[in-house]
Amino acid sequence: MDQTPINGEQRTKLVNAGKMNFFHWLIVIVSVALTFTAWHYTKSQLNEKLELKFQRYAEQTISLVKERMGLYENALWGGVAYIDAVNTEIKYSDWSVYANSLKIDTTYPGINGIGIIYNVKASKLNDYMANQLSLRPDYTIHPAHNEPEYWPITYIEPIINNKKAIGLDMAFEVNRYTAIQKARDSGEANLTGPITLVQDAKQTPGFLFYAPFYKNGQKPDSIAQRQASIVGVVYAPFIMKNLMLGTLAKQNRHVSIKINDSGKLLFDDNTEGISNSFDPNPLFSKKVDVYFYGRVWTFEIQSNTDFRKEAAADQSFFILIGGLTIDAFLLALFIFLTRANRKALAYADQMTAVLQNQTKDLEKSNRDLEKFSYIASHDLKSPLNSIKQLANWIHEDCENVLPKESQNHLDMLMRRCERMMKLLNDLLAYARIDKTEFKKERVNLYDMNQDIISLIDIPIGFTCTAPNVEIDVPASPLEIVLRNLVSNSIKHHDKACGKISILYNANKDFHIITVEDDGPGIPQEFHDKVMHMFQTLKPRDKVEGSGMGLAMVKQIVEHYNGSITINSNGTRGTKFIIKWKK
Repeated sequence: MDQTPINGEQRTKLVNAGKMNFFHWLIVIVSVALTFTAWHYTKSQLNEKLELKFQRYAEQTISLVKERMGLYENALWGGVAYIDAVNTEIKYSDWSVYANSLKIDTTYPGINGIGIIYNVKASKLNDYMANQLSLRPDYTIHPAHNEPEYWPITYIEPIINNKKAIGLDMAFEVNRYTAIQKARDSGEANLTGPITLVQDAKQTPGFLFYAPFYKNGQKPDSIAQRQASIVGVVYAPFIMKNLMLGTLAKQNRHVSIKINDSGKLLFDDNTEGISNSFDPNPLFSKKVDVYFYGRVWTFEIQSNTDFRKEAAADQSFFILIGGLTIDAFLLALFIFLTRANRKALAYADQMTAVLQNQTKDLEKSNRDLEKFSYIASHDLKSPLNSIKQLANWIHEDCENVLPKESQNHLDMLMRRCERMMKLLNDLLAYARIDKTEFKKERVNLYDMNQDIISLIDIPIGFTCTAPNVEIDVPASPLEIVLRNLVSNSIKHHDKACGKISILYNANKDFHIITVEDDGPGIPQEFHDKVMHMFQTLKPRDKVEGSGMGLAMVKQIVEHYNGSITINSNGTRGTKFIIKWKK
């Protein structure tokens, strides 16, 4: 055993090994950067999903309003169809029976009533009033105005909530009058601009909904004909707050709504006190203009506190915490290793003074140190597996949304994790070389070569030959040596086909086994370098391997008191010459 005390250069290396150097910090910094990158991408994807969910909620809200307004339109046209079908003058009792049959309180939640407004020309006003007063002596048209025609509310049900509206003339106010004229001229259902219903004690925003009907039950083709043959409109009054309560149940949405018509407020979740989920700092918001029966309603929709609670389960947070935990573990591992190295150096210093007299103790220390190296290398697999699993999760969760470049980065991360795992496995194999002694046995080089070819699945175009020679050697170590050399020749070959030969010779002390290939060769200045750990002649990303193969071959051969040399001119062909002690 070599008992030479530690010299100055060796000591400097050991001191450096006991410090957190640039390489250690680089690994930790890269790992933290990867963690935050993964967190950022996950956070971005989560935000995109949340925004899509908000857009879906907003679209559902607008669709519900559209569907409900379509339902009310059908009710109005149903009234028109009833009037056309009767084809006689509609009396109050007739309309009351029809309206009550609709059960508007349950069938049309949010509607304030349904009624008839007749168009009365100035010349026909006396006849109209005489007819109405014969049935309702207290009936009046109000308020007074200067328009040449009248549009009084003749019937409205249920009467109990709408009594103040009886006789109200739509021509007295611009929003009511303009919308009823548009309905008359277009023959289509139309809404008024924002108004306050006379029957609404709270004086909140509302509107009227008109559907016109004409003489003979047919809509004329031209505007002039429609103006001449208009009879009246079936209408429904709405208080906007009641409409929204009937249309949008709170439990059905995670958004708050404000609706404006030409800059005038129709409805606001927050000010109406309908919802206590208003979020003053919403995660998302949007503004949408929607055409409704001659009017444009502007929906201002924003996420509320219920949406914020739903979005609170932030998976990216757990990824960040998990990644930082792994990073902390790596840092702790490096600190542990450097401290262990310092302790080992201190121990070596302590032992140097009595090295000659404590050979037995030194052997024990070496065994402990080898065991420590084995355990340390083995335990590196755990955080590496965690990093690889984390990368796999990110790849699976974000596969359809990540840019191509980011997917390539994730693929590169996983490939490097796999290469690191191979490196650790080779390190463990390297650490075990001196632990097991194999007995000599009879080995046929030809048969062993066939097993190697089968094991490494030699590519098409490559051949590997060996002589039919039997020798007495430890079989497993020799097989590892030859397999690594053959695999190395194939891996570093620069052509799609190649020839590898295993040759045998001997002298009185050694078996001489040569592995020869016709590959690119190894320049003389690299003959020593390639036999060391982690050394390759190509960039790591261009060659599969850990840089451990030839180092392992060298250690196995030297463990059995042999030697290995390289013979190559660096241009073409390489020979690995093994001298194996007999």
